[in-house]
Amino acid sequence: MTVETANETANEPANEPANETAVATANQPASGSGIEPGADAGASPETGTAPETGTAPETGASPETGAVLHRDALATLRAWTGATPEQERLRARYVAHLEGFQEEAAGEEAAGKEAAGSPGHGVLRDSVPDHLTASTLVLSHDGARVLLTLHAKARRWFQLGGHLEPGDRTLADAAAREAREESGIADLVVDAVPVHLDEHVVPFCRPGTGDPDRPVHHLDVRFVAVAGPDAETALSDESLALRWWPADALPDPELTELVRLARARTSLDRTRLDQGSPDQASSDQGSLDQASPDHSGGA
Repeated sequence: MTVETANETANEPANEPANETAVATANQPASGSGIEPGADAGASPETGTAPETGTAPETGASPETGAVLHRDALATLRAWTGATPEQERLRARYVAHLEGFQEEAAGEEAAGKEAAGSPGHGVLRDSVPDHLTASTLVLSHDGARVLLTLHAKARRWFQLGGHLEPGDRTLADAAAREAREESGIADLVVDAVPVHLDEHVVPFCRPGTGDPDRPVHHLDVRFVAVAGPDAETALSDESLALRWWPADALPDPELTELVRLARARTSLDRTRLDQGSPDQASSDQGSLDQASPDHSGGA
């Protein structure tokens, strides 16, 4: 899948990090609480067990449709709470967008239609002018660095992600699939709770509308994952470069809020933790979890 999940402006020069080599890995000892690298990060509210992210449907299962993914996306975003008024505004925007396809998606799912030829239901690429995308900010095990990809078309550094596919059962599935494909980290586990939303115009997304005055908008849902201390990355053919960047020296200031919220979600914000006692840090994370309930809304 082509990564088209951040504010994308073609021909912007790529920044280079100081003292960083391409496809670097984190080697410091693990510390802090929160999502453990390689651990199941999110639990299903129905079963209490961690959802399987990025896995294919069981053998013999019928092809998934955009309707299944639509149902999960709508449930997930209805249950989620944005960390800021702007994030809440975007959440309401996404929910209203998905609700516009609710009757259509429910009808297709009830009829048992297969993915081939199905409409996008507001989540797949063929829903224009707006459709959802999913991306993942990958943190090093200690939260000190973030793994970013240099987008081939925009020539800017972004988190990993891309379009949703009919076989994705949940938003977290889609985010995990894209993150594993583009990072080369096969055992990467994505937290099932979103951390950030971002809407942006993507003029080169195809299929487009054919109308330059009606460009495609990506409604990106962003998640977080924590790589293990020995994680080895591999450049995919979808990226010009893949690199660990210091969390406090990002190549694009537009990533700052995403990184801040992702580190808070995983309790890997060293500054925040160092300023308070362990008990206070635990309390802060508990408050965050309460504000962002772990509802995957999975089928």
